[in-house]
This record gives sequence, structure tokens and C-alpha cells, in this order.
Amino acid sequence: MAGADAEERSYKGLLGSFRYSFGASESYLYKGYVLVSAALGIALTLLFTFALIGVIAATLGASETITLVRSFFVLVALLVIAPIIAPVLLVARRHRKRLGAGTTYDAALAIGGYLFIGALYLGLAISVPPEHRESTTGALGAVVETLYGLPEALGLLPPVLAIVAIVLLHRRFR
Repeated sequence: MAGADAEERSYKGLLGSFRYSFGASESYLYKGYVLVSAALGIALTLLFTFALIGVIAATLGASETITLVRSFFVLVALLVIAPIIAPVLLVARRHRKRLGAGTTYDAALAIGGYLFIGALYLGLAISVPPEHRESTTGALGAVVETLYGLPEALGLLPPVLAIVAIVLLHRRFR
């Protein structure tokens, strides 16, 4: 019986933390976030992997400066994917160590995760190079045009603020 209890508390790594925290949480908002973050994390991992293969293929035999670019590419991938999965890891740890009860923490981190996903989209919209921008129409056309009008360097601001929000939510509700 003690072995089964220890196995229940352990989630055996990154992939197990998704299954474990999904089952351990009672927050439907958080459970939805687990599904969204798993799907988005897999999609982004595949996207960055194939893009890295393309970068390596395009730069074979190039100088060492290009090797630095490849390393930077991997760093960017980690900086995009890590905040998406961080709420899942934090909630899994909290439940495994039995650091608190209730669904407030789980829901708060899910909100923070959703904020990061939205902020990532905003950051991408702001930083789209002018030659790749498409004309926009419809209800959100004016919003997208406003985002296009901002300096591209501001594209980093929304994701960074969302990461700060996740950290603050973690500290506030733990």
C-alpha cells in the first residue's frame, strides 16, 4: 500500500507531470489549460525542431558565427516553450508535495498561462516584419493595424509582462 501511495505522488518527469496534475487538480479551468498547453507545447516543439533542422541545413559549412545563431535559436525555443509548461510543472509540484488545498492556485496559474499564450500572440503581431504584414479587415482589423504600427522591439514586452504575471500569481497564491 505504501508503494502505491508513493507512486501516486510521483509523476516521473515532465510528461508525467501533465497527467499527474490533470488528475490531481479539481479546477476545470486548470484542466483545460493542461490540455491547451500540452497541445501547444508539442506543436511548438515540433515547429522549432523542424525549423532548427532547416537552419542547420541552410548553414552547413558556414562560419562559427552561424553556430552561435543556431544556439540562439534553441535558446529562443526554450524561452517560448518553458513559460507555457511552467504552470503545469508548478501545480504538479504543489499537489505532489501537498503544499496547499483548494483550486485557487491552480486556476490562478491557468489564467497566467493563458495570459502568456495571448501575450505571445500579441508579441508576434507587433514584431512581424513590414514585408510580411497582410492588410487586415473586419472587427479586429483596427487592432491589428495598431499592433503593426508599434515599434518591433516592443514585441518582447507582452510576453515578458506575462511571465512576470505568472511569477506574481505563483507567489501570491502559493
